[in-house]
Amino acid sequence: MKKALICGISGQDGSYLAQFLLEKGYEVFGTSRDAQGGGFRGLGLLGIKEQVTLFSMDPEDFRSVLVAVRKSQAEEIYFLAGQSSVGFSFEQPAETIQSFTIGILNVLEAVKMEGREIRVYHAGSSEAFGDTQGLAATEDTAFRPRSPYALAKASSTWLVDNYREAYNLYACTGILFNHESPLRPERFVTQKIIQSAKRIAGGSEEKLYLGRLDIQRDWGWAPEYVEAMWLTLQQEKAEDFIIASGESHSLEYFVEQAFVQLDLDWREHVVQKQELFRPTDLAVSRANPGKAREKLGWKAKSGIKEIISGMVGETVLSGL
Repeated sequence: MKKALICGISGQDGSYLAQFLLEKGYEVFGTSRDAQGGGFRGLGLLGIKEQVTLFSMDPEDFRSVLVAVRKSQAEEIYFLAGQSSVGFSFEQPAETIQSFTIGILNVLEAVKMEGREIRVYHAGSSEAFGDTQGLAATEDTAFRPRSPYALAKASSTWLVDNYREAYNLYACTGILFNHESPLRPERFVTQKIIQSAKRIAGGSEEKLYLGRLDIQRDWGWAPEYVEAMWLTLQQEKAEDFIIASGESHSLEYFVEQAFVQLDLDWREHVVQKQELFRPTDLAVSRANPGKAREKLGWKAKSGIKEIISGMVGETVLSGL
């Protein structure tokens, strides 16, 4: 039985990855900063909390990370921990940068110290590319981060690349574009839209306040993306991969479709607020996931309307 350690198991991706690995026959270990007090809502909704061994780990404390690596004796480590909101990173830049860069650095150092065969997956982000002028990003596209979150993700990706080259570690990054599910917290704009629309459909007279609606993003279905994480660690050679659908849509289109599925006209309920505009934001995020399709045999299955439908209907399980 293979053993996997998921750092940051309480989030959306950690929960779905745990479910996926359990179905593959893995023994799964998971960490959060406070395993005793953590709610682990996602694991509970998926009905798998009792099947996972949980313990506390502070990614920014090397000793804590080393203990987790040794306790689990994992052959695969998935580093999904860190402050995950782009918007919040402008308010807490130091916390955001440290949570990613120091966290993955400690994991890489622990693996180097262990001296046994351990494969490391690091969750990168499309935000690191910055503004690509509307061109589809590939694994060779230069990083031009435009937020503290993006800077943190770019830096941690470079750390992984450096340790792979300098110390011959099996360490790689999945550069994930946006991916959603009902397990998303409401601080994320997609979930904010869905939940507001559902309340309005239920009779609420509230308004949905949003920032820019013209931005374009590549949205996927989170349960599909965790398979790509696993596939990344099953390759003979450690490489970085873009994980995306290859299709970008505007936030206005996402809003429109969410309200349409509830028989509502979004224009009657949505108000743009200047205060919600970020200091810097990407106009268009576009991806070329060709390498993942060719080498991993992975391709996103769910389109934008299916994803919105799954969130509206709160389809928690993997299939749509």
